[in-house]
Amino acid sequence: MADEIARILKHQRVVVLDGALATELERRGCDLNDPLWSARVLIEQPDLIRAVHADYFAAGADCATTASYQATFEGFAQRGIGTDEADRLIRLSVTLAREARDAFWSDPTNHVGRARPFVAGSVGPYGAMLHDGSEYRGDYTLTVDELIAFHRPRMKVLIDAGAELIACETIPNWTEGQALARLITEFPGVFMWISFSAKDGEHISSGERFMDCVNVLSDHPQVAAVGINCTPPEYITALVTAAARETCKPILAYPNSGEVYDADTKTWHGQSCGDFSQQAREWVAAGAKGIGGCCRTTPEHIRELAAVIRT
Repeated sequence: MADEIARILKHQRVVVLDGALATELERRGCDLNDPLWSARVLIEQPDLIRAVHADYFAAGADCATTASYQATFEGFAQRGIGTDEADRLIRLSVTLAREARDAFWSDPTNHVGRARPFVAGSVGPYGAMLHDGSEYRGDYTLTVDELIAFHRPRMKVLIDAGAELIACETIPNWTEGQALARLITEFPGVFMWISFSAKDGEHISSGERFMDCVNVLSDHPQVAAVGINCTPPEYITALVTAAARETCKPILAYPNSGEVYDADTKTWHGQSCGDFSQQAREWVAAGAKGIGGCCRTTPEHIRELAAVIRT
Protein backbone atom coordinates (compact mmCIF):
# COMPACT_ATOMS: atom_id res chain seq x y z
CA MET A 1 0.00 0.00 0.00
CA ALA A 2 1.01 3.60 -0.56
CA ASP A 3 0.35 6.58 1.68
CA GLU A 4 -2.83 7.69 -0.08
CA ILE A 5 -3.04 10.99 1.76
CA ALA A 6 0.50 11.94 0.73
CA ARG A 7 -0.35 10.98 -2.85
CA ILE A 8 -3.39 13.27 -2.94
CA LEU A 9 -1.45 16.13 -1.36
CA LYS A 10 1.05 16.02 -4.22
CA HIS A 11 -1.79 17.18 -6.48
CA GLN A 12 -3.70 19.59 -4.24
CA ARG A 13 -3.25 21.50 -1.02
CA VAL A 14 -6.05 19.78 0.92
CA VAL A 15 -7.62 16.32 0.83
CA VAL A 16 -11.42 16.50 0.60
CA LEU A 17 -12.84 13.80 2.87
CA ASP A 18 -16.37 12.50 2.56
CA GLY A 19 -19.23 13.29 4.93
CA ALA A 20 -21.52 11.25 7.13
CA LEU A 21 -22.51 7.78 6.01
CA ALA A 22 -24.85 6.54 8.74
CA THR A 23 -26.90 9.70 9.16
CA GLU A 24 -27.01 10.14 5.38
CA LEU A 25 -28.44 6.63 5.06
CA GLU A 26 -30.94 7.55 7.75
CA ARG A 27 -31.85 10.73 5.86
CA ARG A 28 -32.59 8.53 2.85
CA GLY A 29 -35.05 6.41 4.81
CA CYS A 30 -33.00 3.71 6.56
CA ASP A 31 -33.96 2.72 10.10
CA LEU A 32 -30.70 2.72 12.08
CA ASN A 33 -32.27 2.26 15.52
CA ASP A 34 -30.22 -0.88 15.92
CA PRO A 35 -26.99 -1.84 17.73
CA LEU A 36 -25.43 -2.48 14.31
CA TRP A 37 -26.23 1.10 13.23
CA SER A 38 -24.99 1.61 9.64
CA ALA A 39 -23.74 -1.99 9.51
CA ARG A 40 -27.40 -3.03 9.42
CA VAL A 41 -27.62 -1.52 5.93
CA LEU A 42 -24.84 -3.85 4.75
CA ILE A 43 -27.34 -6.64 5.38
CA GLU A 44 -30.53 -4.99 4.16
CA GLN A 45 -29.71 -2.37 1.48
CA PRO A 46 -26.08 -2.57 0.33
CA ASP A 47 -26.88 -0.85 -2.97
CA LEU A 48 -27.84 2.28 -1.04
CA ILE A 49 -24.41 2.38 0.60
CA ARG A 50 -22.80 2.27 -2.84
CA ALA A 51 -25.08 5.10 -3.97
CA VAL A 52 -24.08 7.30 -1.02
CA HIS A 53 -20.39 6.71 -1.76
CA ALA A 54 -21.04 7.63 -5.40
CA ASP A 55 -22.76 10.86 -4.38
CA TYR A 56 -19.81 11.88 -2.21
CA PHE A 57 -17.37 11.26 -5.05
CA ALA A 58 -19.57 13.32 -7.36
CA ALA A 59 -19.65 16.07 -4.73
CA GLY A 60 -15.84 16.25 -4.72
CA ALA A 61 -14.63 13.79 -2.09
CA ASP A 62 -11.16 12.32 -2.52
CA CYS A 63 -12.01 9.24 -0.46
CA ALA A 64 -14.82 6.95 0.57
CA THR A 65 -14.90 5.74 4.16
CA THR A 66 -16.37 2.25 4.30
CA ALA A 67 -19.56 1.24 6.11
CA SER A 68 -17.57 -0.78 8.65
CA TYR A 69 -17.43 1.70 11.54
CA GLN A 70 -19.80 -0.42 13.61
CA ALA A 71 -19.27 -3.70 11.74
CA THR A 72 -17.50 -5.97 14.23
CA PHE A 73 -17.45 -9.71 14.72
CA GLU A 74 -18.74 -9.23 18.27
CA GLY A 75 -21.55 -6.95 17.18
CA PHE A 76 -22.68 -9.31 14.43
CA ALA A 77 -22.47 -12.28 16.84
CA GLN A 78 -24.88 -10.53 19.19
CA ARG A 79 -27.36 -10.54 16.31
CA GLY A 80 -26.80 -14.25 15.66
CA ILE A 81 -24.58 -13.67 12.63
CA GLY A 82 -21.71 -16.15 12.46
CA THR A 83 -18.04 -15.51 11.75
CA ASP A 84 -18.14 -16.38 8.05
CA GLU A 85 -21.08 -14.10 7.31
CA ALA A 86 -19.59 -11.29 9.41
CA ASP A 87 -16.38 -11.64 7.42
CA ARG A 88 -18.37 -11.40 4.19
CA LEU A 89 -20.23 -8.29 5.32
CA ILE A 90 -17.07 -6.47 6.38
CA ARG A 91 -15.50 -7.34 3.04
CA LEU A 92 -18.65 -6.12 1.31
CA SER A 93 -18.19 -2.69 2.89
CA VAL A 94 -14.89 -2.38 1.03
CA THR A 95 -16.28 -3.79 -2.22
CA LEU A 96 -19.13 -1.27 -2.28
CA ALA A 97 -16.77 1.67 -1.79
CA ARG A 98 -14.33 0.39 -4.41
CA GLU A 99 -17.13 -0.19 -6.92
CA ALA A 100 -18.41 3.36 -6.42
CA ARG A 101 -14.89 4.76 -6.80
CA ASP A 102 -14.09 2.69 -9.89
CA ALA A 103 -17.36 3.68 -11.56
CA PHE A 104 -16.69 7.34 -10.83
CA TRP A 105 -13.11 7.17 -12.12
CA SER A 106 -14.07 5.25 -15.26
CA ASP A 107 -15.47 8.53 -16.64
CA PRO A 108 -12.50 10.59 -17.90
CA THR A 109 -14.40 13.81 -17.36
CA ASN A 110 -14.08 13.18 -13.62
CA HIS A 111 -10.30 13.30 -13.87
CA VAL A 112 -10.24 17.04 -14.52
CA GLY A 113 -8.69 18.81 -11.55
CA ARG A 114 -8.84 15.63 -9.47
CA ALA A 115 -6.53 12.92 -8.21
CA ARG A 116 -7.83 9.35 -8.18
CA PRO A 117 -9.89 8.91 -4.99
CA PHE A 118 -9.06 6.19 -2.49
CA VAL A 119 -10.98 3.86 -0.17
CA ALA A 120 -10.43 4.09 3.59
CA GLY A 121 -11.49 1.16 5.74
CA SER A 122 -13.36 2.59 8.73
CA VAL A 123 -12.51 1.25 12.19
CA GLY A 124 -14.75 2.64 14.91
CA PRO A 125 -13.88 2.50 18.61
CA TYR A 126 -14.74 -0.30 20.99
CA GLY A 127 -17.46 1.92 22.44
CA ALA A 128 -19.30 1.95 19.11
CA MET A 129 -19.85 -1.80 19.39
CA LEU A 130 -21.30 -1.30 22.88
CA HIS A 131 -23.89 1.08 21.37
CA ASP A 132 -24.22 2.96 24.67
CA GLY A 133 -22.64 6.32 23.86
CA SER A 134 -19.26 5.38 25.37
CA GLU A 135 -17.56 6.14 22.06
CA TYR A 136 -18.09 9.78 23.08
CA ARG A 137 -16.86 9.24 26.64
CA GLY A 138 -14.10 6.64 26.43
CA ASP A 139 -14.94 5.39 29.90
CA TYR A 140 -14.46 1.69 29.21
CA THR A 141 -11.54 0.07 31.03
CA LEU A 142 -10.03 -2.39 28.57
CA THR A 143 -6.25 -2.66 28.42
CA VAL A 144 -4.15 -1.94 25.35
CA ASP A 145 -3.75 -5.67 24.73
CA GLU A 146 -7.49 -6.28 25.06
CA LEU A 147 -8.26 -3.48 22.61
CA ILE A 148 -5.70 -4.84 20.15
CA ALA A 149 -7.38 -8.24 20.32
CA PHE A 150 -10.78 -6.62 19.68
CA HIS A 151 -9.66 -4.56 16.68
CA ARG A 152 -7.34 -7.09 15.01
CA PRO A 153 -9.89 -9.32 13.19
CA ARG A 154 -11.80 -6.46 11.53
CA MET A 155 -8.64 -4.60 10.57
CA LYS A 156 -7.23 -7.71 8.93
CA VAL A 157 -10.40 -8.31 6.93
CA LEU A 158 -10.52 -4.69 5.73
CA ILE A 159 -6.89 -4.85 4.59
CA ASP A 160 -7.34 -8.23 2.90
CA ALA A 161 -10.49 -6.93 1.17
CA GLY A 162 -8.58 -4.08 -0.48
CA ALA A 163 -8.99 -1.03 1.72
CA GLU A 164 -6.23 1.34 0.61
CA LEU A 165 -5.83 2.99 4.01
CA ILE A 166 -7.25 2.29 7.48
CA ALA A 167 -9.31 5.09 9.07
CA CYS A 168 -9.52 4.76 12.86
CA GLU A 169 -12.28 7.20 13.75
CA THR A 170 -13.94 8.81 16.77
CA ILE A 171 -11.31 7.36 19.12
CA PRO A 172 -12.26 8.68 22.58
CA ASN A 173 -9.25 7.82 24.73
CA TRP A 174 -5.50 7.53 24.48
CA THR A 175 -5.45 3.86 25.54
CA GLU A 176 -7.35 2.96 22.39
CA GLY A 177 -5.16 5.26 20.33
CA GLN A 178 -2.09 3.43 21.63
CA ALA A 179 -3.67 0.06 20.86
CA LEU A 180 -4.41 0.99 17.26
CA ALA A 181 -0.96 2.46 16.72
CA ARG A 182 0.59 -0.78 17.97
CA LEU A 183 -1.79 -2.98 16.00
CA ILE A 184 -1.02 -1.43 12.61
CA THR A 185 2.62 -2.53 12.98
CA GLU A 186 1.38 -6.11 12.51
CA PHE A 187 0.55 -5.11 8.92
CA PRO A 188 3.80 -3.84 7.35
CA GLY A 189 3.35 -1.36 4.54
CA VAL A 190 -0.20 -0.44 5.57
CA PHE A 191 -0.97 3.17 6.49
CA MET A 192 -3.66 4.51 8.79
CA TRP A 193 -5.09 7.70 10.14
CA ILE A 194 -6.14 8.04 13.77
CA SER A 195 -8.86 10.58 14.49
CA PHE A 196 -10.09 11.37 18.00
CA SER A 197 -13.38 12.73 19.30
CA ALA A 198 -13.08 15.78 21.55
CA LYS A 199 -15.18 17.32 24.31
CA ASP A 200 -13.76 20.85 24.03
CA GLY A 201 -11.07 22.82 22.24
CA GLU A 202 -8.22 21.10 24.06
CA HIS A 203 -9.17 17.63 25.31
CA ILE A 204 -10.28 14.41 23.69
CA SER A 205 -13.43 12.79 25.06
CA SER A 206 -11.80 10.99 28.00
CA GLY A 207 -9.86 14.07 29.09
CA GLU A 208 -6.36 13.68 27.66
CA ARG A 209 -4.97 16.64 25.73
CA PHE A 210 -5.32 16.22 21.98
CA MET A 211 -1.93 17.81 21.38
CA ASP A 212 -0.27 15.21 23.62
CA CYS A 213 -1.80 12.36 21.64
CA VAL A 214 -0.68 13.98 18.39
CA ASN A 215 2.83 14.45 19.75
CA VAL A 216 3.24 10.75 20.54
CA LEU A 217 1.92 9.70 17.12
CA SER A 218 4.02 12.20 15.20
CA ASP A 219 6.95 9.80 14.71
CA HIS A 220 4.92 6.68 13.91
CA PRO A 221 5.96 5.59 10.40
CA GLN A 222 2.58 4.02 9.54
CA VAL A 223 0.38 6.87 10.77
CA ALA A 224 -0.31 8.87 7.61
CA ALA A 225 -2.35 11.55 9.40
CA VAL A 226 -3.89 12.48 12.72
CA GLY A 227 -7.25 14.09 13.14
CA ILE A 228 -10.35 15.11 15.00
CA ASN A 229 -13.88 14.07 14.07
CA CYS A 230 -17.46 13.82 15.35
CA THR A 231 -16.77 16.96 17.37
CA PRO A 232 -18.68 20.27 17.29
CA PRO A 233 -17.30 22.66 14.63
CA GLU A 234 -16.74 25.36 17.26
CA TYR A 235 -13.80 23.42 18.74
CA ILE A 236 -12.02 22.52 15.52
CA THR A 237 -9.87 25.63 14.96
CA ALA A 238 -8.33 25.45 18.44
CA LEU A 239 -7.70 21.71 18.18
CA VAL A 240 -6.09 21.96 14.73
CA THR A 241 -3.96 24.91 15.82
CA ALA A 242 -2.66 22.95 18.82
CA ALA A 243 -1.97 19.85 16.73
CA ALA A 244 -0.07 21.83 14.12
CA ARG A 245 2.44 22.82 16.80
CA GLU A 246 3.13 19.17 17.61
CA THR A 247 3.46 17.39 14.27
CA CYS A 248 4.43 17.68 10.63
CA LYS A 249 1.94 14.96 9.71
CA PRO A 250 -1.23 16.01 7.88
CA ILE A 251 -4.02 16.99 10.25
CA LEU A 252 -7.58 15.96 9.39
CA ALA A 253 -10.72 17.76 10.55
CA TYR A 254 -14.16 16.33 9.94
CA PRO A 255 -16.59 17.58 12.57
CA ASN A 256 -20.24 16.80 12.95
CA SER A 257 -22.92 19.30 11.95
CA GLY A 258 -22.91 21.04 15.33
CA GLU A 259 -26.02 19.25 16.56
CA VAL A 260 -25.82 17.22 19.79
CA TYR A 261 -26.54 13.49 19.91
CA ASP A 262 -28.51 12.09 22.85
CA ALA A 263 -27.28 8.51 23.33
CA ASP A 264 -30.26 7.63 25.53
CA THR A 265 -32.98 8.66 23.10
CA LYS A 266 -30.85 8.11 19.96
CA THR A 267 -31.88 11.54 18.65
CA TRP A 268 -30.15 14.76 17.55
CA HIS A 269 -30.89 18.19 19.03
CA GLY A 270 -29.81 21.77 18.52
CA GLN A 271 -28.87 23.83 15.52
CA SER A 272 -26.75 22.77 12.58
CA CYS A 273 -23.58 24.72 11.90
CA GLY A 274 -23.69 27.78 9.72
CA ASP A 275 -21.59 28.17 6.59
CA PHE A 276 -19.62 24.91 6.58
CA SER A 277 -17.38 26.00 3.72
CA GLN A 278 -16.48 29.27 5.45
CA GLN A 279 -15.51 27.39 8.59
CA ALA A 280 -13.45 25.02 6.45
CA ARG A 281 -11.38 28.01 5.33
CA GLU A 282 -10.54 28.68 8.99
CA TRP A 283 -9.51 25.07 9.59
CA VAL A 284 -7.23 25.10 6.56
CA ALA A 285 -5.70 28.37 7.72
CA ALA A 286 -5.09 26.75 11.13
CA GLY A 287 -3.16 23.91 9.47
CA ALA A 288 -5.65 21.22 8.44
CA LYS A 289 -4.70 19.21 5.35
CA GLY A 290 -7.85 17.11 5.19
CA ILE A 291 -11.39 18.47 5.56
CA GLY A 292 -14.68 16.62 5.56
CA GLY A 293 -17.76 16.00 7.67
CA CYS A 294 -19.05 13.54 10.22
CA CYS A 295 -22.56 12.96 11.63
CA ARG A 296 -25.39 14.91 10.01
CA THR A 297 -23.25 16.33 7.21
CA THR A 298 -24.34 15.58 3.66
CA PRO A 299 -23.02 15.45 0.09
CA GLU A 300 -24.08 19.08 -0.24
CA HIS A 301 -21.76 20.08 2.63
CA ILE A 302 -18.90 18.31 0.84
CA ARG A 303 -19.80 19.95 -2.47
CA GLU A 304 -19.65 23.38 -0.83
CA LEU A 305 -16.32 22.87 0.89
CA ALA A 306 -14.75 21.17 -2.17
CA ALA A 307 -15.66 24.21 -4.25
CA VAL A 308 -13.91 26.44 -1.73
CA ILE A 309 -10.85 24.26 -1.18
CA ARG A 310 -10.20 23.66 -4.87
CA THR A 311 -10.40 27.35 -5.87
